[in-house]
Amino acid sequence: MSLVVSLIGGILGAIAATNLPGGDDLTSDAGTVAPLETDPAPLPPDNASVTKVADRLLPSVVQIRVFDGQRGATGSGFVLDERGHVVTNAHVVGASGSRSEISVVLPDGRERAAELIGTSTSYDLAVLEVRRGGLRVADLGSSGGLRVGQPVVAFGSPLGLTSTVTSGIVSALDRPVTAGGTGEDSFINAIQTDAAINPGNSGGPLVDLRGRVVGVNSAIATVGGSLGSESGSIGVGFAIPIDQVRITTVQLIRSGVAQYPIIGATVATGDPRGAVVSSISGGGPAAAAGLRRDDVIIGIDDTPVSDGTELIVAIRSHAPGDTVRLRYLRDGQTDSVEVVLGRAEG
Repeated sequence: MSLVVSLIGGILGAIAATNLPGGDDLTSDAGTVAPLETDPAPLPPDNASVTKVADRLLPSVVQIRVFDGQRGATGSGFVLDERGHVVTNAHVVGASGSRSEISVVLPDGRERAAELIGTSTSYDLAVLEVRRGGLRVADLGSSGGLRVGQPVVAFGSPLGLTSTVTSGIVSALDRPVTAGGTGEDSFINAIQTDAAINPGNSGGPLVDLRGRVVGVNSAIATVGGSLGSESGSIGVGFAIPIDQVRITTVQLIRSGVAQYPIIGATVATGDPRGAVVSSISGGGPAAAAGLRRDDVIIGIDDTPVSDGTELIVAIRSHAPGDTVRLRYLRDGQTDSVEVVLGRAEG
């Protein structure tokens, strides 16, 4: 079964995923979910847990609207802190220019202007600021302790429908995904989930049953779709782990830009031989370590890699300045070398 890209073509890698496009610009007055007053039968435990999570998180979830004077798009986000910072995806606001207007629809239905603080296309993250007090801050968890099969709940505004809640499980962890849509590809070490994620869900939180955000919904896979179509959920959605979100959003809030680690080499993502080094930057980490053009990198630390996407995702799971050991093939011989990761912005 082949995965195809519904919005943009030519994405190569372990998995080619589709950034969730903005939903229809439907307007609805959204508020918090009211507690159940009467019910002739108790909810099953799983449904009861999801209901509690919804009551807790919906007041922190917002809809993002971007209007460039001719057309608009919608996405989702959540309140990060008491200063009014809101997290969303870079591709949600990626098309916004100096003349674009960005606004946030709050849980009470009111719309407020938002300022773009910074974006990271490398991690598909963006931070907005809403100058309004009294926002409900979402609780952040950790993605490090997630387990396959663990229940999760997705929040957002699919197709412009605010305050939408879906549930599922963690289907896989550390899934290498490339997702384009902002002129550059984002390389995500993603959480895979079968919770329904659709156009407009981009930037919304993925939450555990304790009501803590563990990821940011970013992309979906499509099967048999045609280029230019906006396919919906097939049960294969991807979220950015919250541990990475914490690091990147702190950088964006401090300086408006984010840093990511590099090895100072270009690695082919579509070469059938694997992660083939196609060029080396003079004076960069790879050159200093002795890597050469046409070396085939087959592993980083204890993690094997089979293509360029897996290598890039593994590298970006580290921080600039970290030391990693790369295993590679050269002239049929296997060797390894330590590389001190450099830094770039984006």
